[in-house]
Amino acid sequence: MQGVDFFWLASIVGLVIIEALAVNLISIWFAAGALCALIASLLGAEPWVAWAVFVLVSGITLAALRPFCKRFLIRKNVATNADRNIGEIAVCTERIDNIKGSGAVKISGIVWTARTLGGSTAEPGQTVRIEAIEGSKLVVTPVGQLQNNLR
Repeated sequence: MQGVDFFWLASIVGLVIIEALAVNLISIWFAAGALCALIASLLGAEPWVAWAVFVLVSGITLAALRPFCKRFLIRKNVATNADRNIGEIAVCTERIDNIKGSGAVKISGIVWTARTLGGSTAEPGQTVRIEAIEGSKLVVTPVGQLQNNLR
């Protein structure tokens, strides 16, 4: 084994360690390229050929396999208990005005900041239906509007 071979071996080990710590498919492609470059070097290839093999194999594996593998690494959104509030009826505790950025509703004893769907307003004491949750705000529709839309 020559010095160049040790370089490729150390590269493989280092890149695999980085991949094991990151677990995001960051360096595994380059580790595959380094492995092929090591094999080329052990077979007597010139250093520039080993580098060309490294770049070529790394590029091909990155382009061909990363999109396929990434599908399996995409994290799914985990439902929270707040999701169970969607579709429920809440009571407006503070006037909801999207332009002013104000408004709050109370459901299950918890007060949430809220905005209305479509930009309408809701007054304190009015009932609203929860349509969605965006961040920490509830998106609501005044119940009176829901009934008018259903007619």
